[in-house]
Amino acid sequence: MDQTQIDTLRGKPVAAFHHLIDGKAVPASDGDTMNVVSPIDGQVLTTVAAGTAEDMNAAIASARAAFEDRRWAGQAPAARKKVLLKWADLIEANALELTVLGVRDNGTEIGMALKAEPGSAAATIRYYAEALDKIYGEIAPTPGDILGMIHKEPVGVVGAIIPWNFPLMIGAWKLGPALAMGNSVVLKPSETASLSLLRMAELALEAGLPPGVLNVVTGEGRVVGETLGLSMDVDVLVFTGSGATGRRLMEYAARSNMKRVYLELGGKSPNIVFADAPNLDEAAKVTAAGIFRNSGQVCVAGSRLLVEAPIHDEFVAAVTKAADAMRVGDPLKVETQIGAVNSETQLQANLGFVETAVSEGGQIVTGGARILQDTGGYYMAPTIVTGVTQKATLAQKEVFGPVLGVTPFATEKEAVALANSTVYGLAGAAWTANLGRAHRMVKSVRTGVMHINTYGGADGTVPLGGVGQSGNGSDKSLHAIDKYVNLKTAWIKL
Repeated sequence: MDQTQIDTLRGKPVAAFHHLIDGKAVPASDGDTMNVVSPIDGQVLTTVAAGTAEDMNAAIASARAAFEDRRWAGQAPAARKKVLLKWADLIEANALELTVLGVRDNGTEIGMALKAEPGSAAATIRYYAEALDKIYGEIAPTPGDILGMIHKEPVGVVGAIIPWNFPLMIGAWKLGPALAMGNSVVLKPSETASLSLLRMAELALEAGLPPGVLNVVTGEGRVVGETLGLSMDVDVLVFTGSGATGRRLMEYAARSNMKRVYLELGGKSPNIVFADAPNLDEAAKVTAAGIFRNSGQVCVAGSRLLVEAPIHDEFVAAVTKAADAMRVGDPLKVETQIGAVNSETQLQANLGFVETAVSEGGQIVTGGARILQDTGGYYMAPTIVTGVTQKATLAQKEVFGPVLGVTPFATEKEAVALANSTVYGLAGAAWTANLGRAHRMVKSVRTGVMHINTYGGADGTVPLGGVGQSGNGSDKSLHAIDKYVNLKTAWIKL
């Protein structure tokens, strides 16, 4: 990365963004806008349209019309592939622009953002483009003069609600398989991270995606998100975000057309370190990165550190050393390792969790406070709290910030019990040199993803999904396609 290029892009004014409906930039129906406040310095960066129910209904109607006239679904797989591959190429060609725009919007450190955002998005779109003409129907082993055939058809209109932490990456996880299978999509970005998704959608049109196939409506969830969820013309709803919002979306589906709803709702992921871990120094560095990168704003973040009692003090000291060495600051500086918290609201929520942890008997080892206030931005020191009991708030509630709770354990059985003691089940890790124990941990810890002697970094060939209140369905891999197809049986007498 070239710091000069980054600084040049940082200095460019950002024009106001409108909705993208039926291939055109459309202002809110009432002309209202929302300020985009950069977490880097707390200053207004630009505005986006403050969507209305009328705006969202117009986008849904556009997506429905595009699906019904088959301007996209009716194209040959090779033609859809060509468009999606060109889109991926354009994302890569504009990667730095997209990254800087996104960082100014949500505060992720640029070293992580460049790879995790446009880099990941382009790879995801390309993956599903290459897969789409290799998805076949089936012929059933039916008897006699009956032929049973199973067709895979697009579901129709997909509503996708995207969070603020990695909008391009998570957006592509939804858009890639949905569009590859011929669906139309209405996308609702987060109120605090819309810009890069809007720009990526513009590139889709440039690549040749027909108007109406991908629509983007910005605005408050209680207005445009609710309208999307209650629509009788949306067939599938996909969402990444909080459990409270996920529950509302399920209620909306029940109150409307019983649309399918797939949810990824975060977690409280256990990172379990045994005394026989092969390299405690490496484990400490990876542990620190696994919770503090992107200011802890990662759904699979290893926010619960469970340490075997004999090495507890030694390992906590090593993680603290690694955390204190990580550079917090301006996310558009290439040397920064931890950027800004997404918003003032999120920062205050993080600090509230720390206060609660202390009131419940926890001890702050490092961090615990807001820093760099003179910048006007939203920054928090990496925070480690020891003495966190199983029932403590910090052990049970997702912070979504740079706060690590530490709990000791005595036996493998106790480690598993602690790991499984929350309502979540998204990710986890175990550090051990014992191969048998490693396999037992994979089998015993109730998660959708389990790491052994590492944390994070899996690519798009494997699914990401949770159990319990971490949600249902999977993003990534070929398994994600299942959410965006209907199975139709043809029963033919020969």
